[in-house]
Amino acid sequence: MVLKLLPVSSALWDPSQKGVCLGIVEFKRPQLSALRSYTLGLKFGHEQLQKGRPIILGTFLCASQRPKKSPSFKIQEASSQNVDLPQRLPKNKKKPYPIPFEKIKQAARKDKKLAQMGIEKPLDPPKNGLLVPDLIPVAYEVVDAWKVLIKGLAQLLHIIPVYACSECSEVHVAQTGHHIQNCLGQTSASRRSFHSWVKGSINDVLVPIESYHLYDPFGRRIKHETRFEYDRIPAVVELCIQAGLDIPEYPSRRRTSPIRMIGKRVIDRGGYVEEPKPWRSANSYSLADLDTYGACGRFPPPTSSDVARIAQETMDAYEIVRMGVEKLMKKYTVKACGYCSEVHVGPWGHNAKLCGEFKHQWRDGKHGWQDATVDEVFPSNYVWHVQDPKGPPMRGALRRFYGKAPAVVEVCMQAGAQIPRKYVPMMRLDIVVPDSEEARLVA
Repeated sequence: MVLKLLPVSSALWDPSQKGVCLGIVEFKRPQLSALRSYTLGLKFGHEQLQKGRPIILGTFLCASQRPKKSPSFKIQEASSQNVDLPQRLPKNKKKPYPIPFEKIKQAARKDKKLAQMGIEKPLDPPKNGLLVPDLIPVAYEVVDAWKVLIKGLAQLLHIIPVYACSECSEVHVAQTGHHIQNCLGQTSASRRSFHSWVKGSINDVLVPIESYHLYDPFGRRIKHETRFEYDRIPAVVELCIQAGLDIPEYPSRRRTSPIRMIGKRVIDRGGYVEEPKPWRSANSYSLADLDTYGACGRFPPPTSSDVARIAQETMDAYEIVRMGVEKLMKKYTVKACGYCSEVHVGPWGHNAKLCGEFKHQWRDGKHGWQDATVDEVFPSNYVWHVQDPKGPPMRGALRRFYGKAPAVVEVCMQAGAQIPRKYVPMMRLDIVVPDSEEARLVA
């Protein structure tokens, strides 16, 4: 690019006058190809008089030539080889909100503005008490997979050893417990943070999260004095019941007309309906299939030829339950305490004063309800991945080379199931665990 400054004519500049006048700047640029892309920069200028001498500020034109990318060239995104292990939330802090707090306040201000104007709050199913027809088959599919998951784990635990710490929530799937010093129990100081291993059960692998069963989620709230009048069932089952699953033992109200709300006040819920007494059959075997209590005693150990098949069915059922719960929670409201593990399926939480976690005295034992996440309703329960279950126990000096996986996935993998690819980066299967003498030489 060639820059040429032409002389300024008298019509444009008079030395006897003071002020600002224009100047002419001529550019000679090379021929730019139409097949190539350029970045142009343009800056306007002017000529200013200072002490009788013109100072020319011109107009500059810049062009940078960039080669055009070939259409066949594609940017290959690097796939994640190893991901960070999940961190435990501190007990002395409140859980983070799954929805940004600014969005929560914005929605509250919008509802308040409509309430002040006397306008009803627009509600879509299932927020208005009606069912979502497309999610009814999902609820039945989740419960069927839930039964298969409990049955499969109960059978696999007869042959796959599981150990649990008697002082904390640590779980380990191997022939012996590991030697990693990360126990957080009350007496961990006397054991130098080593775990106190005992034989684990199905509740250590599939963490039971229970919720109160409500005949009408939009009806009266559960009070602290009336909490024993309601049954406690798995939160996954209660979510499916409210999504359209019919269980005679746990009836649920099915509305035909939507509820109406102004702000936070319900102006029409169709009246209070007395909850019918649950129908108990003579054979409660169907209800036992929905709970993990005594599952290992109900199902015998499998034969050696059926272990791999049962492990794969259990793995598939685990994925169906998790994806189904995630799909249902996008529509149906589930609340969780921001301090403890309590979960309530419904538009608002209960009033039972059962929270004993951080600063519960300030809240008189009441829960700090907020929107729940999938991991709070169906916990993953991560454990250390053991590459050689019959090998030496894991050591704390090599913990940075170990991976983690959900406890159900680890049990199924050791039983011979194929693991989905999404768990591979966290399990760190491509890392070779060195010896203790070689670990200090690794960068």
